[in-house]
Amino acid sequence: MATYCLTVARLQLALGQGVRRLHVSAAFNAKAKVSMSRFEPSNYVSYEKLNENVNIVRKRLNRPLTLSEKIVYGHLDDPVGQDIARGHTYLRLRPDRVAMQDATAQMAMLQFISSGLPCVAVPSTIHCDHLIEAQIGGAKDLARAKDINAEVYNFLASAGAKYGVGFWKPGSGIIHQIILENYAYPGVLLIGTDSHTPNGGGLGSICIGVGGADAVDVMAGIPWELKCPKVIGVKLTGKLSGWTSPKDVILKVAGILTVKGGTGAIVEYHGPGVDSISCTGMATICNMGAEIGATTSVFPYNHRMKTYLEKTGRGDIASLADDYADLLVPDPGCEYDSIVEINLDELKPHINGPFTPDLAHPMADIGATAVKNGWPLEVKVGLIGSCTNSSYEDMGRSASVAKQALDKGLKCKAAFTITPGSEQIRATIERDGYSKILGDVGGMVLANACGPCIGQWDRRDVKKGEKNTIVTSYNRNFTARNDANPATHAFVASPEIVTALAIAGTLDFNPEVDYLTAANGEKFKLEPPSADELPKLDFDPGQDTYQHPPAEGGSKLRVDVSPTSTRLQLLEPFDKWAGGDLEDLQVLIKVKGKCTTDHISAAGPWLKFRGHLDNISNNMLIGAVNIENDGINKIKNQLTGEYGGVPDVARHYKANGLSWVVVGDDNYGEGSSREHAALEPRHLGGRCIIVKSFARIHETNLKKQGMLPLTFQIPADYDKIRPDDKISIKGLANFTPGKPLSAVVNHSDGSKDDFQLNHTFNETQIEWFQAGSALNRMKELQ
Repeated sequence: MATYCLTVARLQLALGQGVRRLHVSAAFNAKAKVSMSRFEPSNYVSYEKLNENVNIVRKRLNRPLTLSEKIVYGHLDDPVGQDIARGHTYLRLRPDRVAMQDATAQMAMLQFISSGLPCVAVPSTIHCDHLIEAQIGGAKDLARAKDINAEVYNFLASAGAKYGVGFWKPGSGIIHQIILENYAYPGVLLIGTDSHTPNGGGLGSICIGVGGADAVDVMAGIPWELKCPKVIGVKLTGKLSGWTSPKDVILKVAGILTVKGGTGAIVEYHGPGVDSISCTGMATICNMGAEIGATTSVFPYNHRMKTYLEKTGRGDIASLADDYADLLVPDPGCEYDSIVEINLDELKPHINGPFTPDLAHPMADIGATAVKNGWPLEVKVGLIGSCTNSSYEDMGRSASVAKQALDKGLKCKAAFTITPGSEQIRATIERDGYSKILGDVGGMVLANACGPCIGQWDRRDVKKGEKNTIVTSYNRNFTARNDANPATHAFVASPEIVTALAIAGTLDFNPEVDYLTAANGEKFKLEPPSADELPKLDFDPGQDTYQHPPAEGGSKLRVDVSPTSTRLQLLEPFDKWAGGDLEDLQVLIKVKGKCTTDHISAAGPWLKFRGHLDNISNNMLIGAVNIENDGINKIKNQLTGEYGGVPDVARHYKANGLSWVVVGDDNYGEGSSREHAALEPRHLGGRCIIVKSFARIHETNLKKQGMLPLTFQIPADYDKIRPDDKISIKGLANFTPGKPLSAVVNHSDGSKDDFQLNHTFNETQIEWFQAGSALNRMKELQ
């Protein structure tokens, strides 16, 4: 680990700090070696090793491999001995790099500090994008965020410097756009502490969203565990044209597979239709694959990726990828676990929502469907950008629509916001006139950050509880996600459709067939948008916003956390398993229906506490629906008989030595990768979560923190549990992989129920539980 940090530091001294615009000089690279990125010139793309491992595995399995299998199995810690069975075995992998956004990086770095290790083992970066609230415009919002979040930014910058982690300052842009522009490349295996990390699949990468504890494992040089994914093939035929965009591909796929249809699987796109999609368009599709629960999504290497690599200053990687092109596409004759086929010639523009990203509607149908369901037709706000749709092409297609309206004397009827994905995108669309067009039509350009997509939006045009409609080019539209208003009906579409709807001001406008009225009274139709895939000139990088780890290394640096801080808090180890069964766990809440990580640990105004476990725990499950009374954040304290907020009751139970359990429904924990949704229950005295099914990342996060994520062997047993029950988990003395545990439910009327509970723990994960957490176990092994 120390060797990695020192090598990077020495090369930085030799090359200087001005590497944002130029690749490392060839004098420092042997001809056969190509750097993984311009920021880590001593770390090289290793297609030779990837190819060697793939050949070993292909020979062992004696069958053709899918692309995702090649990249995943090519990163096995032990390709010779690893047991490989899709959907069953756990793989031990060696990812190439780690990326963390600022909201999750706080807890990840606090955990890394707790590990006692001196330096990260693999190239790692921190990206400041989540803590900037959209309020009055990009520059002023950014300045305000730097002031309000100075303590957190200073902590992340100093921790990065000490432990060898690159730091992208606030204003740099959204993590996934920065990764696409700088770090993703065909065949790389990257993990990121954000659920939309799969964005990098648009550049032929396997990029997987994880919790912070997983990132700590990789940064510590420990093999990372992943349940061997199944592979869903999506065969694309035909070509995109007209108003149909890459976003419509994933909106259609979400409608087919639903929010849990991709769980435990990698979605692999293939077929002749792939070549009609730009590299950034492929990234859009992979990004929103998180909304179907997929482990990640990926496209095969092609000329669109090559062009993008060349345009972003990585022609040497493109040339090397050309040499290994057969490695970076699926083997002929490979088999998928299931296949979805989409003819792009027949695909129409879609819009998904409200309240869930898999409720898919063709644009031709949304008006009638909205009327039937009582959804507000007036579009209050249109919002384009976010990590899903903020590429140069996206902004150009939106500007193409806006320019047509301006030429007819029209402006947006709805409020309209634009979020550039990165400083490079912001600078380039400003130079090329797109920003002016979007501004002239009534748009406000926000900071290069997540903003309203994650609830960082100081919205003031409607009151909380007021029913209204917004349309976005984002990826998620869960209840209250964007603006904390549960009555907001949020719909997801492509940036060009959002722009058209913002101009028309109504949800039932279909730009393919409907007319607008020009300022002079003339009726006209919008022409399908057109724009360049990439700028004709080079990208304008804008301001240099990257901070290298110091050239001399970080061993002499200090990272201080004030004991009186409300934003940051050093972590204390969780208690170890006591050695027996978990007896008489009080049901804290029996959750009804959808329970995402937004329900378990809300974002928005709570983001400021992401580095302080005790303070962030005050939002635990405040968005979940209590089946007892259909109330939100209103549960009965079984010790006092009074009703209170979920975190308050949990704290009261903990103070009185009463451990507790949460009972939930299907796909529990879908959505964001935020591990706070696992840390908070553990911190407030929870020991077990029992549900019908889990989302992948959340289940893993719970295991990492020493919790017991269990599923009903018979889903109908959910109905046997009452809100005032006590549950005992039996069989922990013989806790082994594949062997169910049992539950004994004691009802308040003296009756009992019992049933079996399944789990997906392997031997290593059982050791995490027994040690109290994965971090505790890491320390035991040091």
